[in-house]
Amino acid sequence: MSKADYLFTSESVSEGHPDKVCDRISDAIVDTYLSADQHARVALETLATTNFVLLAGEVRGPDSIGHDILKEVTRKAIHDIGYEQHGFHWKDAEIQSHVHSQSTDIAMGVDASGNKDEGAGDQGVMFGYACRETDVLMPAPIHLAHGILKSMAKARHSGAVRGLGPDSKSQVTLLYANGKPARAASIVVSTQHSDKLSQDEVREIVRPHVLKVLPEGWMCDEENFYVNPTGRFVIGGPDGDAGLTGRKIVVDTYGGAAPHGGGAFSGKDPSKVDRSASYAARYLAKNVVAAGLADKCTIQLAYAIGVSKPLSVFIDTHGSGQVEGEKLSAVIQEIVDLSPRGIREHLALNRPIYARTAAYGHFGRRPDDDGGFSWERTDLVETLKSAFGGT
Repeated sequence: MSKADYLFTSESVSEGHPDKVCDRISDAIVDTYLSADQHARVALETLATTNFVLLAGEVRGPDSIGHDILKEVTRKAIHDIGYEQHGFHWKDAEIQSHVHSQSTDIAMGVDASGNKDEGAGDQGVMFGYACRETDVLMPAPIHLAHGILKSMAKARHSGAVRGLGPDSKSQVTLLYANGKPARAASIVVSTQHSDKLSQDEVREIVRPHVLKVLPEGWMCDEENFYVNPTGRFVIGGPDGDAGLTGRKIVVDTYGGAAPHGGGAFSGKDPSKVDRSASYAARYLAKNVVAAGLADKCTIQLAYAIGVSKPLSVFIDTHGSGQVEGEKLSAVIQEIVDLSPRGIREHLALNRPIYARTAAYGHFGRRPDDDGGFSWERTDLVETLKSAFGGT
């Protein structure tokens, strides 16, 4: 193979994967607080194992949201995912809440006061990325891996498919020819299933979902199509493996095709730049590519806790840029206020829109009418084109 011909792999996990169960619960609690107070602060971690869920973290919000409400939100999240099985059931799982008030030291550094603007909720670096491999400007392997599991989940929830459980994983390996995705070299899908189904039966249930998502002619050879390669996957979800919030961060972003900063997203309100600045970086990178200023774009933002402005804004167009990187960086910072407050206001992030992000990726989704996935809009395209003399 030449340097332009290679294999690249990304994986996805479903909403019923143990770690994603925890992400969903944590984000459902974020939504609960933001529904009651748009300025609530939440840093919520969830652990799940056999018929047991532990909530821990710090919050600042209405006192009316007590431990009992948090447990109700947790049960509903488990129910909506579809867990009604021995070993993990929404109705009788034990739930403990050890959520407490936010540290006053953190609040002092982050809150706006006097002439001080609101600071970042923590230090860190965040990345955004976009490319032309798909119509949603995402890398193809992760986009297809998500699509397979979303299709299976939709069929499971609707009742169109019987015998599949909530827990599943996918892995897509694409052959790139001359630097562009050409076809699937291998597909792996592991899905929880009824003990009444054989491996071959599960394979044929999964197959149409793979064919539906892959472009025509992209399906791999039969010997490279792996479904439940261990042979059996009846015990799944938190009963089969413990889950934690924030353990699938590469699944959440670009499937390894672009860098990821140090922080997870789920369980955090948008004052935390781990979440909001990553959304902003994706928003900006997507608009740069959509405006035709580059075929690929990576943007890095860096913050210090308690400081409102980013310490750096780095842009890499991977040799595909139509304009100078320094000029592009300057224009972007003129167009969008990249302070924590500026990001939240520009993308309208202080609303209950986060439970839906907890599975199948935070990026490459269609913007919702209620403001969900606002960072996927391409409303800066004309402004960017105009700034660089385009039409």
